[in-house]
Amino acid sequence: MDKKLIVAVLAATVVIMAGGVLVLNSSSSPQITASQNAKAYVSDPTSHDWGNVDYGGGVVKKSFTIRNSGTDALRLYNIRTSCHCTRAYVTIGGRDSPNFGMDSVSSWTGEVASGKEAKITAVYDPAFHGPSGIGPFTRFVSVETNDKANPKLTFTLTGIVIK
Repeated sequence: MDKKLIVAVLAATVVIMAGGVLVLNSSSSPQITASQNAKAYVSDPTSHDWGNVDYGGGVVKKSFTIRNSGTDALRLYNIRTSCHCTRAYVTIGGRDSPNFGMDSVSSWTGEVASGKEAKITAVYDPAFHGPSGIGPFTRFVSVETNDKANPKLTFTLTGIVIK
């Protein structure tokens, strides 16, 4: 009887672990092949300083433009932020992606045709950290691309939260 119980517990453990591995693999980021002919071009600065941001003033936003100056489709994926107080989304052809944050791993991939643009919008909530969040801040938004020369774009956002 004890041997059967031990075998059953071991079998259940193996099944649970295998299921966990399957779940983790299914939510992983997409596998994108790098391209010599997809070119992520950012004409604007990749940083923005909001200056003073009012703690009670609601969220602030900044959009950055990414242009595909290559001949292949530019793929944007693995969009992440550096803090829960910041989220980001991508707009391509007038359509918005889901919101991305610090913890999100998504299978979402955006495709920018040759000569077209995408906008990545960062949204910062100055009240997210409560009163202890008063003062200077620096946050980042990163975007991975299939551009062999620019596999990761990073946008920097700074400011000072004031009461």
